[in-house]
Amino acid sequence: MRAVLFNAFGENPELVEVPEPECPPRGAVIRVRATGVCRSDWHAWMGHDDTVSLPHVPGHEFAGEIAVLGSELAADSGWAVGDRVTAPFICACGRCEECRSGNEQVCDAQSQPGFTHWGSFAEYVAIDEAELNLIRLPDSLGFVEAASLGCRFATAYRAIVSRSRLAPGEQIAVHGCGGVGLSAIMIAVAAGVKVYGVDVSDAALAAAKGLGAVPVQGGEGAAERILEASGGGVDVSVDAFGSTETSFASVRSLKKRGRHVQIGLMVGDSALAAMPMDAVIAGELEILGSHGMAAHEYPFMLSAVASGDFRPIELVGRRITLDEVPTALAAMGKAGGAGSGMTVVEL
Repeated sequence: MRAVLFNAFGENPELVEVPEPECPPRGAVIRVRATGVCRSDWHAWMGHDDTVSLPHVPGHEFAGEIAVLGSELAADSGWAVGDRVTAPFICACGRCEECRSGNEQVCDAQSQPGFTHWGSFAEYVAIDEAELNLIRLPDSLGFVEAASLGCRFATAYRAIVSRSRLAPGEQIAVHGCGGVGLSAIMIAVAAGVKVYGVDVSDAALAAAKGLGAVPVQGGEGAAERILEASGGGVDVSVDAFGSTETSFASVRSLKKRGRHVQIGLMVGDSALAAMPMDAVIAGELEILGSHGMAAHEYPFMLSAVASGDFRPIELVGRRITLDEVPTALAAMGKAGGAGSGMTVVEL
Protein backbone atom coordinates (compact mmCIF):
# COMPACT_ATOMS: atom_id res chain seq x y z
CA MET A 1 0.00 0.00 0.00
CA ARG A 2 1.02 3.64 -0.33
CA ALA A 3 1.85 5.45 2.92
CA VAL A 4 3.56 8.60 4.15
CA LEU A 5 6.56 7.44 6.19
CA PHE A 6 9.47 9.09 8.00
CA ASN A 7 12.64 7.37 9.20
CA ALA A 8 13.90 10.06 11.59
CA PHE A 9 12.13 12.72 13.63
CA GLY A 10 11.95 16.00 11.74
CA GLU A 11 13.23 14.38 8.54
CA ASN A 12 11.11 14.98 5.44
CA PRO A 13 8.41 12.28 5.20
CA GLU A 14 8.05 10.45 1.89
CA LEU A 15 5.23 8.69 0.07
CA VAL A 16 6.41 5.08 -0.27
CA GLU A 17 5.15 1.54 -0.76
CA VAL A 18 4.93 -0.46 2.49
CA PRO A 19 3.21 -3.73 3.48
CA GLU A 20 -0.46 -3.55 4.45
CA PRO A 21 -1.05 -3.79 8.22
CA GLU A 22 -1.84 -7.11 9.84
CA CYS A 23 -5.28 -7.36 11.41
CA PRO A 24 -5.30 -7.68 15.22
CA PRO A 25 -7.24 -10.79 16.37
CA ARG A 26 -10.03 -8.68 17.92
CA GLY A 27 -9.47 -5.66 15.72
CA ALA A 28 -10.03 -4.56 12.14
CA VAL A 29 -8.22 -3.12 9.14
CA ILE A 30 -9.88 -0.04 7.67
CA ARG A 31 -9.59 1.07 4.06
CA VAL A 32 -8.90 4.78 4.54
CA ARG A 33 -11.09 7.08 2.46
CA ALA A 34 -10.28 10.35 4.24
CA THR A 35 -7.91 11.40 7.01
CA GLY A 36 -7.24 14.71 8.70
CA VAL A 37 -3.86 16.42 9.04
CA CYS A 38 -3.67 17.48 12.69
CA ARG A 39 -1.11 19.35 14.78
CA SER A 40 -0.81 16.17 16.86
CA ASP A 41 0.60 14.49 13.72
CA TRP A 42 3.18 17.27 13.55
CA HIS A 43 4.12 16.60 17.19
CA ALA A 44 4.57 12.89 16.37
CA TRP A 45 6.78 13.75 13.39
CA MET A 46 8.92 16.10 15.50
CA GLY A 47 9.52 13.44 18.16
CA HIS A 48 7.41 15.05 20.90
CA ASP A 49 5.55 11.81 21.69
CA ASP A 50 7.57 9.04 23.34
CA THR A 51 5.14 6.34 22.15
CA VAL A 52 6.28 6.77 18.54
CA SER A 53 8.84 4.26 17.20
CA LEU A 54 10.78 4.65 13.96
CA PRO A 55 10.20 4.23 11.07
CA HIS A 56 6.70 5.59 11.38
CA VAL A 57 3.50 6.37 9.48
CA PRO A 58 1.49 9.14 11.25
CA GLY A 59 -2.21 9.99 10.92
CA HIS A 60 -5.04 9.40 13.38
CA GLU A 61 -8.22 11.18 12.17
CA PHE A 62 -9.74 8.82 9.63
CA ALA A 63 -12.90 7.44 8.11
CA GLY A 64 -13.30 4.56 5.68
CA GLU A 65 -14.61 1.06 5.13
CA ILE A 66 -13.87 -2.18 6.95
CA ALA A 67 -11.49 -4.24 4.80
CA VAL A 68 -10.64 -7.06 7.22
CA LEU A 69 -12.15 -8.21 10.53
CA GLY A 70 -10.13 -9.93 13.26
CA SER A 71 -10.24 -13.71 13.55
CA GLU A 72 -11.37 -13.56 17.21
CA LEU A 73 -14.13 -11.03 16.65
CA ALA A 74 -17.48 -12.33 17.85
CA ALA A 75 -19.70 -13.69 15.09
CA ASP A 76 -22.56 -11.54 16.39
CA SER A 77 -20.48 -8.35 16.61
CA GLY A 78 -22.69 -6.67 14.02
CA TRP A 79 -19.74 -5.62 11.87
CA ALA A 80 -19.11 -6.70 8.28
CA VAL A 81 -16.54 -6.03 5.58
CA GLY A 82 -17.57 -2.90 3.68
CA ASP A 83 -19.23 -1.13 6.63
CA ARG A 84 -18.56 2.61 6.72
CA VAL A 85 -16.79 3.48 9.97
CA THR A 86 -14.60 5.77 11.96
CA ALA A 87 -12.89 5.34 15.35
CA PRO A 88 -11.68 7.57 18.19
CA PHE A 89 -7.97 8.32 18.07
CA ILE A 90 -7.73 6.66 21.49
CA CYS A 91 -8.60 2.99 21.03
CA ALA A 92 -9.45 1.50 24.41
CA CYS A 93 -8.74 -1.98 25.76
CA GLY A 94 -12.14 -2.48 27.41
CA ARG A 95 -10.67 -4.32 30.39
CA CYS A 96 -8.82 -1.83 32.60
CA GLU A 97 -10.32 0.07 35.54
CA GLU A 98 -10.85 3.25 33.48
CA CYS A 99 -12.62 1.37 30.69
CA ARG A 100 -14.85 -0.47 33.15
CA SER A 101 -15.88 2.91 34.59
CA GLY A 102 -16.80 4.26 31.14
CA ASN A 103 -13.71 6.46 30.75
CA GLU A 104 -12.17 4.80 27.71
CA GLN A 105 -10.60 8.11 26.64
CA VAL A 106 -8.02 7.64 29.44
CA CYS A 107 -7.66 3.86 29.06
CA ASP A 108 -4.64 2.48 30.93
CA ALA A 109 -3.72 0.24 27.97
CA GLN A 110 -4.83 2.44 25.09
CA SER A 111 -3.52 2.21 21.56
CA GLN A 112 -3.41 5.17 19.19
CA PRO A 113 -3.12 4.84 15.41
CA GLY A 114 -0.41 7.21 14.24
CA PHE A 115 1.35 7.06 17.60
CA THR A 116 1.60 3.63 19.23
CA HIS A 117 1.44 2.01 15.78
CA TRP A 118 1.31 3.05 12.14
CA GLY A 119 -1.51 5.42 11.33
CA SER A 120 -3.86 6.62 8.63
CA PHE A 121 -1.59 8.54 6.24
CA ALA A 122 -1.89 5.35 4.27
CA GLU A 123 -4.38 3.35 2.23
CA TYR A 124 -5.08 1.03 5.18
CA VAL A 125 -4.91 1.39 8.97
CA ALA A 126 -5.40 -1.18 11.75
CA ILE A 127 -7.25 -0.66 15.02
CA ASP A 128 -7.54 -2.79 18.14
CA GLU A 129 -10.71 -4.05 19.85
CA ALA A 130 -13.11 -3.39 16.97
CA GLU A 131 -16.29 -4.15 18.92
CA LEU A 132 -15.46 -1.42 21.42
CA ASN A 133 -13.83 1.17 19.19
CA LEU A 134 -15.55 1.09 15.80
CA ILE A 135 -18.21 3.74 15.19
CA ARG A 136 -20.75 3.27 12.41
CA LEU A 137 -21.19 6.28 10.13
CA PRO A 138 -24.67 7.53 9.22
CA ASP A 139 -25.36 7.25 5.49
CA SER A 140 -25.76 11.03 5.35
CA LEU A 141 -22.21 11.64 6.62
CA GLY A 142 -19.46 11.76 3.99
CA PHE A 143 -15.96 10.44 4.60
CA VAL A 144 -14.35 13.91 4.60
CA GLU A 145 -16.81 15.24 7.18
CA ALA A 146 -16.42 12.08 9.27
CA ALA A 147 -12.63 12.40 9.23
CA SER A 148 -12.95 15.99 10.43
CA LEU A 149 -14.73 14.68 13.53
CA GLY A 150 -12.04 12.18 14.44
CA CYS A 151 -9.78 14.08 16.81
CA ARG A 152 -10.28 17.81 16.79
CA PHE A 153 -14.08 18.07 16.69
CA ALA A 154 -14.64 15.13 19.04
CA THR A 155 -12.04 16.48 21.46
CA ALA A 156 -13.65 19.92 21.36
CA TYR A 157 -17.13 18.42 21.78
CA ARG A 158 -16.23 16.58 24.97
CA ALA A 159 -14.19 19.51 26.29
CA ILE A 160 -17.08 21.96 25.86
CA VAL A 161 -20.08 19.74 26.60
CA SER A 162 -18.70 17.49 29.35
CA ARG A 163 -15.54 18.94 30.85
CA SER A 164 -16.25 22.69 30.87
CA ARG A 165 -19.87 22.33 32.04
CA LEU A 166 -20.73 25.35 29.90
CA ALA A 167 -24.16 26.66 30.91
CA PRO A 168 -26.71 29.05 29.37
CA GLY A 169 -25.87 32.70 29.98
CA GLU A 170 -22.14 32.07 30.44
CA GLN A 171 -19.27 33.45 28.36
CA ILE A 172 -16.38 31.46 26.91
CA ALA A 173 -13.02 32.34 25.34
CA VAL A 174 -11.20 30.02 22.96
CA HIS A 175 -7.46 30.68 22.66
CA GLY A 176 -6.19 29.35 19.33
CA CYS A 177 -8.53 29.25 16.32
CA GLY A 178 -7.12 26.32 14.39
CA GLY A 179 -9.05 23.12 13.74
CA VAL A 180 -9.81 22.23 17.36
CA GLY A 181 -10.37 25.86 18.35
CA LEU A 182 -12.85 26.52 15.54
CA SER A 183 -14.60 23.27 16.47
CA ALA A 184 -14.91 24.49 20.05
CA ILE A 185 -16.27 27.81 18.82
CA MET A 186 -18.87 26.12 16.60
CA ILE A 187 -20.05 23.94 19.49
CA ALA A 188 -20.16 26.84 21.97
CA VAL A 189 -22.00 29.11 19.53
CA ALA A 190 -24.58 26.36 18.99
CA ALA A 191 -25.09 26.34 22.77
CA GLY A 192 -26.23 29.97 22.54
CA VAL A 193 -23.52 31.56 24.69
CA LYS A 194 -21.23 34.49 23.94
CA VAL A 195 -17.92 33.28 22.50
CA TYR A 196 -14.59 35.08 22.10
CA GLY A 197 -12.10 33.68 19.59
CA VAL A 198 -8.46 34.57 20.30
CA ASP A 199 -5.62 34.22 17.79
CA VAL A 200 -2.63 36.06 16.32
CA SER A 201 -3.64 35.20 12.75
CA ASP A 202 -5.99 37.50 10.86
CA ALA A 203 -7.27 34.54 8.80
CA ALA A 204 -8.00 32.53 11.94
CA LEU A 205 -9.80 35.50 13.52
CA ALA A 206 -11.88 35.94 10.39
CA ALA A 207 -12.83 32.25 10.50
CA ALA A 208 -13.80 32.58 14.17
CA LYS A 209 -15.92 35.64 13.42
CA GLY A 210 -17.59 33.77 10.56
CA LEU A 211 -18.72 31.12 13.02
CA GLY A 212 -20.25 33.70 15.35
CA ALA A 213 -17.41 34.46 17.79
CA VAL A 214 -16.17 37.88 18.80
CA PRO A 215 -12.59 38.07 17.44
CA VAL A 216 -9.91 39.11 19.93
CA GLN A 217 -6.28 39.73 18.98
CA GLY A 218 -3.98 37.20 20.61
CA GLY A 219 -0.43 37.61 21.84
CA GLU A 220 0.70 40.00 24.55
CA GLY A 221 -2.26 41.57 26.34
CA ALA A 222 -4.80 38.98 25.13
CA ALA A 223 -6.06 38.23 28.64
CA GLU A 224 -6.58 41.91 29.39
CA ARG A 225 -8.54 42.33 26.16
CA ILE A 226 -10.80 39.41 27.13
CA LEU A 227 -11.33 40.83 30.62
CA GLU A 228 -12.36 44.19 29.16
CA ALA A 229 -14.61 42.77 26.44
CA SER A 230 -16.37 40.34 28.78
CA GLY A 231 -16.91 42.80 31.61
CA GLY A 232 -14.51 41.21 34.10
CA GLY A 233 -13.71 37.77 32.78
CA VAL A 234 -15.27 34.72 31.16
CA ASP A 235 -16.80 31.71 32.89
CA VAL A 236 -14.90 29.23 30.73
CA SER A 237 -11.63 29.63 28.85
CA VAL A 238 -10.06 27.04 26.59
CA ASP A 239 -6.47 26.75 25.42
CA ALA A 240 -6.94 25.07 22.05
CA PHE A 241 -3.38 25.73 20.87
CA GLY A 242 -1.10 24.45 23.60
CA SER A 243 1.71 26.73 24.74
CA THR A 244 2.95 28.42 27.89
CA GLU A 245 1.64 31.76 26.61
CA THR A 246 -1.83 30.61 25.54
CA SER A 247 -2.49 28.51 28.64
CA PHE A 248 -1.39 31.36 30.92
CA ALA A 249 -3.56 33.85 29.03
CA SER A 250 -6.50 31.46 29.20
CA VAL A 251 -6.35 31.23 32.99
CA ARG A 252 -5.89 35.00 33.31
CA SER A 253 -9.03 35.50 31.17
CA LEU A 254 -11.30 33.92 33.80
CA LYS A 255 -13.67 35.54 36.25
CA LYS A 256 -13.78 34.22 39.82
CA ARG A 257 -14.77 30.52 40.02
CA GLY A 258 -14.13 30.18 36.30
CA ARG A 259 -12.95 27.01 34.53
CA HIS A 260 -9.89 26.65 32.32
CA VAL A 261 -9.88 23.65 29.95
CA GLN A 262 -6.62 22.53 28.37
CA ILE A 263 -7.16 20.93 24.95
CA GLY A 264 -3.96 21.89 23.12
CA LEU A 265 -1.07 19.50 23.71
CA MET A 266 1.61 20.81 26.04
CA VAL A 267 4.99 19.42 25.02
CA GLY A 268 8.64 20.33 25.44
CA ASP A 269 9.16 23.30 27.74
CA SER A 270 5.41 23.92 27.80
CA ALA A 271 4.83 20.57 29.51
CA LEU A 272 5.92 22.27 32.73
CA ALA A 273 4.24 25.61 32.01
CA ALA A 274 3.90 28.10 34.85
CA MET A 275 0.39 28.86 36.06
CA PRO A 276 -0.83 32.00 37.91
CA MET A 277 -1.58 29.99 41.02
CA ASP A 278 -2.24 33.15 43.02
CA ALA A 279 -5.27 33.81 40.80
CA VAL A 280 -6.27 30.13 40.91
CA ILE A 281 -6.40 30.20 44.72
CA ALA A 282 -7.88 33.67 45.20
CA GLY A 283 -10.56 33.16 42.55
CA GLU A 284 -11.20 29.46 43.23
CA LEU A 285 -10.47 28.70 39.58
CA GLU A 286 -10.59 25.20 38.12
CA ILE A 287 -7.94 23.79 35.77
CA LEU A 288 -9.25 20.87 33.72
CA GLY A 289 -7.67 18.60 31.15
CA SER A 290 -9.55 17.04 28.24
CA HIS A 291 -8.23 14.08 26.25
CA GLY A 292 -10.26 12.93 23.26
CA MET A 293 -13.63 11.22 23.52
CA ALA A 294 -14.73 7.62 24.05
CA ALA A 295 -16.54 5.76 21.27
CA HIS A 296 -19.74 5.42 23.34
CA GLU A 297 -20.13 9.23 23.37
CA TYR A 298 -20.02 9.60 19.56
CA PRO A 299 -23.74 8.92 18.89
CA PHE A 300 -24.75 12.13 20.69
CA MET A 301 -22.33 14.17 18.59
CA LEU A 302 -23.28 12.39 15.35
CA SER A 303 -26.94 13.06 16.07
CA ALA A 304 -26.20 16.79 16.41
CA VAL A 305 -24.31 16.72 13.10
CA ALA A 306 -27.16 14.88 11.38
CA SER A 307 -29.69 17.42 12.68
CA GLY A 308 -27.61 20.34 11.43
CA ASP A 309 -26.82 21.73 14.89
CA PHE A 310 -23.12 21.31 14.05
CA ARG A 311 -21.64 21.74 10.56
CA PRO A 312 -18.10 20.36 10.78
CA ILE A 313 -17.78 20.26 6.97
CA GLU A 314 -17.60 24.08 7.13
CA LEU A 315 -14.38 23.75 9.14
CA VAL A 316 -12.59 21.91 6.33
CA GLY A 317 -10.35 24.50 4.75
CA ARG A 318 -8.41 22.32 2.30
CA ARG A 319 -8.72 18.92 0.67
CA ILE A 320 -5.45 17.38 -0.48
CA THR A 321 -4.08 14.09 -1.81
CA LEU A 322 -1.79 11.66 0.00
CA ASP A 323 1.28 12.86 -1.87
CA GLU A 324 0.67 16.40 -0.54
CA VAL A 325 0.79 15.30 3.12
CA PRO A 326 4.56 15.83 3.65
CA THR A 327 4.28 19.49 2.65
CA ALA A 328 1.12 19.99 4.70
CA LEU A 329 2.73 18.38 7.74
CA ALA A 330 5.81 20.59 7.52
CA ALA A 331 3.64 23.70 7.20
CA MET A 332 2.17 23.06 10.65
CA GLY A 333 5.47 24.06 12.22
CA LYS A 334 5.43 27.49 10.58
CA ALA A 335 3.47 30.49 11.86
CA GLY A 336 0.32 30.68 9.78
CA GLY A 337 1.60 27.93 7.51
CA ALA A 338 -1.27 25.57 8.12
CA GLY A 339 -3.88 28.15 7.14
CA SER A 340 -7.26 28.35 8.84
CA GLY A 341 -9.59 25.42 9.30
CA MET A 342 -8.85 21.73 8.84
CA THR A 343 -6.86 20.01 6.11
CA VAL A 344 -8.29 16.64 5.07
CA VAL A 345 -6.69 14.05 2.79
CA GLU A 346 -8.99 12.28 0.33
CA LEU A 347 -7.95 8.81 -0.85
